[in-house]
Amino acid sequence: MRLTHGMAVLTMVGVTILWSTAGVVTRYLTHAQGFEVNFWRSFFTLLSLLVILPLWQGRGVWSRLPWRNPYFWYSGICWSIMFTAFMVALTLTAVANVLITLAVGPLFTALITRIFLGHQLPLRTWVAIVLAGLGIGWMFGSQLSLGDPGFLIGSLVALCVPMAGAVQWTLTQKSESEGKNLDLVPSVLLGAVISTLGTWPLSMPFQASAQDIGLLALLGLFQLAIPCVIAVVCARVLKAPEVSLLALLEVVFGIALAWWGANEEPQLSVLLGGSLVLGALLMNHWLGWRQNNV
Repeated sequence: MRLTHGMAVLTMVGVTILWSTAGVVTRYLTHAQGFEVNFWRSFFTLLSLLVILPLWQGRGVWSRLPWRNPYFWYSGICWSIMFTAFMVALTLTAVANVLITLAVGPLFTALITRIFLGHQLPLRTWVAIVLAGLGIGWMFGSQLSLGDPGFLIGSLVALCVPMAGAVQWTLTQKSESEGKNLDLVPSVLLGAVISTLGTWPLSMPFQASAQDIGLLALLGLFQLAIPCVIAVVCARVLKAPEVSLLALLEVVFGIALAWWGANEEPQLSVLLGGSLVLGALLMNHWLGWRQNNV
């Protein structure tokens, strides 16, 4: 599957909408806590991918897995870190706090791709990153002032997500630039396996109710398995910083959904900062579209 640049952008927007549902759904869990929340979501992601991958790529997908390629393993580890850190962070602090922390992804990605891949980023992308950073700083400062006891540890755990994400998108770009034509979609499955096995012993004894398991099963399929596979496809077309910038939409959508669906009302400064982030994204892609169509 090969998308045009415009289609990849629109598809990534859809991916972020699906990603953003995790916060509001976890607020309806009744008994599951901590690592158990991640275990069930990763477990159902694993089951979903065991069905999705052969349906999409044929039964031969298992024989084509690049077990000996280090990119496959590095990518899988990155996915497992993102899966685990995100859900654990949501159990420690507010949805807005977690999503705000995720938004530093473009800064990490730009730095990593500049250092390791030598990417020359256009001025518009640097400006967008700076504006997004200001918006995130604004939101972060407002949440810090609330004195949430779980804010610090929750934010530190959440910080692992953008760091692993930056490495993940950079690995995808590097494998493409080296002409390896490596299919890293199955690395999402590997990440789910590592995350499930790694949090299994930490989840005992299980306390999740039937409602909890049902909600986490929905997250495993629609919030993780399907959008993460699609995101890998998009990353073959979009530059790594573009992917990270688009992923910032999860912040805006996620806060809005948590506010609407779980009554986690953000402060005015959070809304203003989120608007700045969204404006930076729109500016970057509008200028890019104009440049490509002049």
